[in-house]
Amino acid sequence: MKRRIIKIDTEKCNGCGICARACHEGAIGMVDGKAVLLRDDYCDGLGDCLPACPVSAISFEEREALEYDEEAVKKHMAERKMAENTCSCAGSASKAIDREFSEETNTNIKSCLSQWPVQIKLAPINAPYFDNCDLLIAADCTAYAYGDFHNKFIKNRVTLIGCPKLDMTDYSEKLSEILRYNNINTITVTRMSVPCCGGIENAVKNAVIKSGKNIPIEVVVISTEGNII
Repeated sequence: MKRRIIKIDTEKCNGCGICARACHEGAIGMVDGKAVLLRDDYCDGLGDCLPACPVSAISFEEREALEYDEEAVKKHMAERKMAENTCSCAGSASKAIDREFSEETNTNIKSCLSQWPVQIKLAPINAPYFDNCDLLIAADCTAYAYGDFHNKFIKNRVTLIGCPKLDMTDYSEKLSEILRYNNINTITVTRMSVPCCGGIENAVKNAVIKSGKNIPIEVVVISTEGNII
């Protein structure tokens, strides 16, 4: 039968996974870091995923497709619920990392953090420390993955952190307000190499566009082994 169904542009998709969480039928899954329609009969054609996508990678199309199967969806969602504590995304894959440590440890390492709060959701829009600052917007895990994070990235910058996957929010609105009402000199984004971490990079780029300002952005990608890529 011919009906309305979603279409995902994999070229635009940044792998944030927000659409997959927004789909109540579980019709969208993440495959190789991209959102895909798992089965036609899982999609009801209502499009809850469309407004959730921060890069407008999802649209409707009219095409030949299997009829929406409510019973198949119920079975699929029950199976997903049973496995919800076992995340299979690349960013949650378990692995051990071998390290060699010297017997000598430096106990005098000082924090370079210059302001509080640091969570994007908690930061005030017009705090005085934003004026004429260099801004660091960091994915949560980067500070733990990169050993010299304070000296390399936090030092001489105002720091904001967040995780779009766990917070399940679009940071671009809050960030655009901060950029609009303050004189930000530069923005450095640190993100992990896993696909879902692309959400924070995309949010920053969208925020700059929404702010109407031309602010230089540098994106630094860090591997799970703690190396700058």
